[in-house]
Amino acid sequence: MNVLEQFGIIPIDFATLVAVLCDYKSPKDKVASMEKSGEVIRLKRGLFLVAPEVHKQHASRELVANHLYGPSYVSFESALSYYKLIPERVHTTRSMTIKRARIFNTPLGNFDYITSSKDYYEIGICQEIINDRYSYLIASPEKAICDMLLTTKGHRIQSVKAMRIYLEEDLRIDFSATETFDLNIVRQCLAIGKKKNELMQFYKLLEQ
Repeated sequence: MNVLEQFGIIPIDFATLVAVLCDYKSPKDKVASMEKSGEVIRLKRGLFLVAPEVHKQHASRELVANHLYGPSYVSFESALSYYKLIPERVHTTRSMTIKRARIFNTPLGNFDYITSSKDYYEIGICQEIINDRYSYLIASPEKAICDMLLTTKGHRIQSVKAMRIYLEEDLRIDFSATETFDLNIVRQCLAIGKKKNELMQFYKLLEQ
């Protein structure tokens, strides 16, 4: 068995990679050789992902996003696409973080991180556990929409009607899916977040 298979799709740091290659005369050179041969993929300096050809699994962009820069959780269109609430395929994985905003361009695609205050950040985060093998943090559906309302520039949604148009026509969300949304999460976002008018229209729409 290839020594790398044990890591599966979980990103690994350089120190861990060197440690499992300790039987080689120069583990650091072996890492460089594995990167050149395509056995491992460099996500950023010091962080790698074992190539799918080695472990025969599909990489999880959500898992990579959490490891690439944190603390963070996947949100915005990326979360809505994950929940199949929007029809479009999302090419950039967008996340919320309490650290400064960053963008990473990787062989797996682009990863964009938007800054949030700590108290707002902590609302509506879900832990998705996949096959009891790994987990990652992702916004609840209603938190993902709140995140979009707070960070999208140029939007001035002044009424419940305008909010419904935004959800159905701009985001192309099937509005029937919002029936299961947690009003308490939106209420918490409204109490702490900026753009209170937009959040209030969203809250009123869900109340109807």
